[in-house]
Amino acid sequence: MSLSQRLQQKLLQKLSPQQIQLMKLLQVPTAHLEERIKEELEENPALEAGEDGYNETTEETPDDFETVDDFESDGSENEYDNIDISEYVNDGDDEPGDYKYRDDNYGDPEETKVMPHKVETSFYDTLKSQLLMLHLDEEQRRIAEQIIGSIDDDGYLRRDVTSICDDLAFRQNINTSEKEIEKLIGLIQQFDPAGVGARDLQECLLLQLKRKEKEGLPVGIAIEIIEKYFDEFTKKHYEKIQKSLNLDDDEIKEVINQIIKLNPKPGGEVGETNKLQSYVIPDFFVLNNNGKLEVTLNSKNAPDLRISEGYRDMLKDYDRGTKKDKRQKEAVLFIKQKIDSAKWFIDAIKQRQHTLLSTMQTIVDYQKQFFLTGEDIDLRPMILKDIAERTMLDISTVSRVANSKFVQTEFGTYRLKFFFSESLVTDSGEEVSTREVKKILSDLIEEESKQKPLSDEKLTELLQEKGYNIARRTVAKYREQLNIPVARLRKEL
Repeated sequence: MSLSQRLQQKLLQKLSPQQIQLMKLLQVPTAHLEERIKEELEENPALEAGEDGYNETTEETPDDFETVDDFESDGSENEYDNIDISEYVNDGDDEPGDYKYRDDNYGDPEETKVMPHKVETSFYDTLKSQLLMLHLDEEQRRIAEQIIGSIDDDGYLRRDVTSICDDLAFRQNINTSEKEIEKLIGLIQQFDPAGVGARDLQECLLLQLKRKEKEGLPVGIAIEIIEKYFDEFTKKHYEKIQKSLNLDDDEIKEVINQIIKLNPKPGGEVGETNKLQSYVIPDFFVLNNNGKLEVTLNSKNAPDLRISEGYRDMLKDYDRGTKKDKRQKEAVLFIKQKIDSAKWFIDAIKQRQHTLLSTMQTIVDYQKQFFLTGEDIDLRPMILKDIAERTMLDISTVSRVANSKFVQTEFGTYRLKFFFSESLVTDSGEEVSTREVKKILSDLIEEESKQKPLSDEKLTELLQEKGYNIARRTVAKYREQLNIPVARLRKEL
């Protein structure tokens, strides 16, 4: 096989580092943008946060994007003789004013800022404090602490006795029996809140009912139902329970009400300090100003960034100097690269703001009726392609904007993905949003008789009577998406 050479043309599309950086910034929600900017400020000393913002014009950016490649050092002397820093030292607009930014008579407000902290006893500490009221020896106390440490945040002890016994033997060198552990579990199950230390839901409900029984409340029938008819109770086969226990309608209703008022997660409201709480930070605000919808970005989406004056001064000092050795020139190349990188990041933030605002404004214009009324039935069918065509952006760009973003309106805070939905054709040929169908389906279930809930077949008939051409399996799919159980599990006495 002989070797040969040939020419071949290829058309390739490659993303520049700046385009990749912009795409990554588009995906970042407002809640994490501040952290991303802090990372950039730490990595690039030429970038700093300031009150005046960044005054460089974006028209110069394309030329600046090419400068980094030009400054890759090859070690030659000619490279250092052709350094042009005129565009960095002649920007008179960036010179700071002579006025003071703050009054020296007042201290920094950050110095007096006090962050309040919520103080609350954890669930573990609550149980451990009750352990002190028991008369236990040192070994029993350590075993009980091991049991308490195995209890989950919702109050259940899901670790089996054998595993607890093994943990005590291998980690604390305590040899005990499963019988001893069961005895201590029984003592811990007497702690508050009632039901703590249960192995499953059935035991949790029984612990609460038996405590009520000790208090003199008539819960004997409820205990019998949980002990003997728990499976029927969970599946809401109330007629079978009523027939087996010879109860009339009022009696079965009273007993079921006793059970459903019990707490299935006894540890759920204790020790909230150790649980993470998530707060939604909106990326956009939509205000109805006398029928005119105004879209604004969250102020955290528009941070004040600028090029460090210290780095510009270094270049100016170099430009004024007469003796320019190789070390100075290498430092200038480093400074120019850092300034270019800072410019790219600032321009990417600006482009992010523009893209976000343009996309959100298009969504508001498309779904104007919803933003005026707040009614789900006013949502129009809308897919990513509809917004991409109107904004002249790629579908992937619109998807990145819609991902993990929130908008605050007069009717609440919504995910941007909430406004995107497929269409459904009615009998009249009109296209409506599937969100509208789900809203009507939810209303039908909410208004149904809980003694005789509507089946999926009946819901399909009612929707078809309203003109929505929909199949039963589609109704079942929408019902599951709304987290609504089947008719049998919606039944109440």
